[in-house]
Amino acid sequence: MVLSAAPPGARTALDVGTGDGLLAARLRATIPDVTGIDSDAEVIGRARDNDAGVNWVVGDVMTFPLPEDHYDLVAAVATLHHLPDLAGGLARLADLTAPGGTLVVIGCARSSTVTDYAMEAVGAVQHRFYSRTRGYWQHSAPVVMEFPHTYGQVRKIAAAALPGMQWRRLPLWRYAITWRKPR
Repeated sequence: MVLSAAPPGARTALDVGTGDGLLAARLRATIPDVTGIDSDAEVIGRARDNDAGVNWVVGDVMTFPLPEDHYDLVAAVATLHHLPDLAGGLARLADLTAPGGTLVVIGCARSSTVTDYAMEAVGAVQHRFYSRTRGYWQHSAPVVMEFPHTYGQVRKIAAAALPGMQWRRLPLWRYAITWRKPR
């Protein structure tokens, strides 16, 4: 989803909470200037070991001096729930996105409705299927399974912070937000 959301001719990308740097490396295959940022120095160290021409940064996306209005693509996968303030985190990511650029968030939240729980059941079946047919892989970045917001809360906050955003509820315990910054 992230790769296909890159605007045509994208020259810069930011992978927020890059972890092992797998997404950053894939982005670098088509985007010339990619930065991966993560607050975990050990994880960034491992990402550097697999250097793919990515600018690796150890830092907190909320405070690290990244250039605003700069990145044609900003991606945050399973990261937003780690930030202290959801609305503030979305605003920060929007500020980093270049005019005409795209922000993509693939995130995790808590279930609270019948539909959410039904999607969880679908996700559980998918997870078992993928684990059996593709094997089980675990990245080396720390995993936090405590989600401060429900899917409904995330959607409401994102709609206020990112006018015109597109929302998708995904199986495998995820949601997707895609937003294009006005020029």
